[in-house]
Amino acid sequence: MFRKKKRPGAEISSSGLADIAFLMLLFFLVTTTIDVDTGIDLVLPPWVENAEQVAIKSENIANLLVNEVGDVLLDEKIIGVPQIKDEMVSRIKANPKLIISYKTVRDTPYKIYIDVMDQLKMAYDDLRSEYAREKFGIPLDKASEEQVQEIRRAIPQRISLAEPTQAEG
Repeated sequence: MFRKKKRPGAEISSSGLADIAFLMLLFFLVTTTIDVDTGIDLVLPPWVENAEQVAIKSENIANLLVNEVGDVLLDEKIIGVPQIKDEMVSRIKANPKLIISYKTVRDTPYKIYIDVMDQLKMAYDDLRSEYAREKFGIPLDKASEEQVQEIRRAIPQRISLAEPTQAEG
């Protein structure tokens, strides 16, 4: 009787598979963008051995405290995060020697910490921009490097970052 012939099955050549996988890997590595967090731009003062401690008058310190839910206390007065900039601008204008002591609790979310820090830096940016317009008649971003250095000397950024404390409760 008739027997069916066994036919070999169709095969797909896998010799080029490694080449294709390598090319796909290379394509994705080249075309993928990597988001790099730059972190917080803080410039710390140089370390001074055996520095003497200077007593600061209480009227020259603004205590800014932030808790774990984002409540802000400025010299024992509750204030919202968006109000910090305007309040600090008016206080620094009234007292150019003002030092802002910024303190949080350990459980304060990073976003709130950064939002408050941004408000403080914007306050100094506003003051420096105003000084640049009054002194040089130009906006701060148009000032030369020498003018910027003079502006920074005239309006130094005085923010003291205190060590976070454990939340009480």
